[in-house]
Amino acid sequence: MIKRAIEQQVLDEILGKHKVIIIYGARQVGKTTMVNSVLSTITCKKLLINADEKKYGEVLSSRDFRQLYGLVQGYDLLFIDEAQRISDIGINLKILHDQLPELKIIVTGSSSFDLANKITEPLTGRILVHNLYPISFYELGKMHTPFELSERVPEALIYGTYPEVFSISNITTKKRYLEQLTQSYLYKDIFELADVRNSLKIQKLLKLLAYQIGSEVSLAELGKTLEMSKDTVARYIDLLEKSFVIFRLSGLHRNLRKEVSKMDKIYFYDLGIRNIVIDNLNSLHRILVFHLF
Repeated sequence: MIKRAIEQQVLDEILGKHKVIIIYGARQVGKTTMVNSVLSTITCKKLLINADEKKYGEVLSSRDFRQLYGLVQGYDLLFIDEAQRISDIGINLKILHDQLPELKIIVTGSSSFDLANKITEPLTGRILVHNLYPISFYELGKMHTPFELSERVPEALIYGTYPEVFSISNITTKKRYLEQLTQSYLYKDIFELADVRNSLKIQKLLKLLAYQIGSEVSLAELGKTLEMSKDTVARYIDLLEKSFVIFRLSGLHRNLRKEVSKMDKIYFYDLGIRNIVIDNLNSLHRILVFHLF
């Protein structure tokens, strides 16, 4: 188990504050594992719900306190995993929070753009939000010496730092895992929840972004290459960012007016995902030789 940086803070908030705790993060990034680790240290009666199970959907979207109370009666803590699956989840959590203020509620979701829309407005002033990302070197540093940590750098630059990667020793199996992760999860929320019609275009866009990490991104140029409008490119990039695949860094300039007009640079949250998108898991030595000769 790799202890996550936000774990202690989440525990303190569960024990000390009467707020609904929301944890966003990409699929397979370790949200459920982390929450279960936190909950294992708490002595109380817990109701753990996986929102992928249809039997809970009707009750948790009912807006009927009697049904909601019938579900949580006798429990001290409610944990809903993959809450973006439940319609009107925000309003129903508001009902539970207002009617049962002593009930501790923690929720996870893999798509901030969808879950936030359902939760933020109904639960204004009632929530505490955290983002969970792939394993950081800060978190690894709590378990390893600086020397051991430095030895992990080359592998992390190639295969990334998704939790599952650390439990796989075989290189072929690591590649297979990253391929499966990309094919099964990377685009899933975008295609299912954001009404993206042209899946091929968004995959091509991601490849182009992967090839130009660290460079300023021109939406007009990307649109011309992909035969899409500048606005469509901007929308797709926004969706990729909100589903925790990429993130943007704005330009910096002493003149704030010029800073606003500077183009963004785009990076991937995980280099393993970036590398598998362009099918490049070459060793650092091979990459260096390629660039030299």
